[in-house]
Amino acid sequence: MTTRIGLISFAHLHAHSYAAQLKKLAGRCEISGLYDDDPARGREIASQLGISFIETCGGLLDASDGVVICSENSKHKDFVLQAAEAKKTILCEKPISTNLTDARIMIDACEKAGAALMIAFPCRFSTPVFRAKQLIQDGKLGEIIGMKGTNRGTMPGGWFVDKALSGGGAVIDHTVHVLDVWRWILGREVTSVYAEMGTQFYPELSVEDAGTLSLEFEGGIFATLDTSWSRPNKSFPTWGDVTLEIVGEKGSITVDAFNQKYDVYNNDAVKAEWTYWGDDIDFGLIQSFLNVVEGKTPSPITGNDGLKALEAALGAYRSAETGQPTALPLA
Repeated sequence: MTTRIGLISFAHLHAHSYAAQLKKLAGRCEISGLYDDDPARGREIASQLGISFIETCGGLLDASDGVVICSENSKHKDFVLQAAEAKKTILCEKPISTNLTDARIMIDACEKAGAALMIAFPCRFSTPVFRAKQLIQDGKLGEIIGMKGTNRGTMPGGWFVDKALSGGGAVIDHTVHVLDVWRWILGREVTSVYAEMGTQFYPELSVEDAGTLSLEFEGGIFATLDTSWSRPNKSFPTWGDVTLEIVGEKGSITVDAFNQKYDVYNNDAVKAEWTYWGDDIDFGLIQSFLNVVEGKTPSPITGNDGLKALEAALGAYRSAETGQPTALPLA
């Protein structure tokens, strides 16, 4: 039987990629329709994709086995609660929410309803990241001493720079990806975070476009993270990067999650471009989500994973306000 996947909101740019991955898996799944609380946007995109626009969220849930939620961050809770009440399997875009209270409400509702909740952290499906995890688990680096990471991208604009909808700027947008990867690789939690942040590249913004985090994990492992919108929108070859450097007693690993690419110099584009030949991490994410919908596996990226990554970002904001390290977990 074909698995029916509904799409809720195209506010987030990742929704376009997730829809494309679902179409690649035609035969295994079908897109049951699209609901968007911006009807004009929803109808236009549904027409482009050749799928049905469904007028109500309830109607979409009735037609679906699972749903992919790509709304503005502050709206995740309402859509997740509706999907949980309908007992649908849920893939929720990151960050799970803009605050811990809503995140906990979402997790509890899904647990009580028996609705599997998965958070969209596709970097787990990068082969370089997975190989780093394997090597560390096999003890090739010995005890881990320290780490450095980056998630530097272009400034997305729109609702991403409206704190009421996004929860913040570059720090909440980019911290969660690398934090999830580090937690997944190490199997350890963050115990404190110190952060400095501000508006360095786009002075007109009311949210931060740059941040530097210093973190400590259980066992005394230190890490630093550059989370910024520091890549120029018009000239940079792609949206940004995810890189890791991990140092252990026996050696070190350098990871560039998106380095499976060709460098292309295009006179028509009047700039260098990157053409990817390697992993499609969104495809891996969607395949994994379908396994959950079909009952083959439990959610590999749980609501608690989303909460812990969010907690580190929120701890960074508290640290920037106080000028002091913030202990985690947050009260």
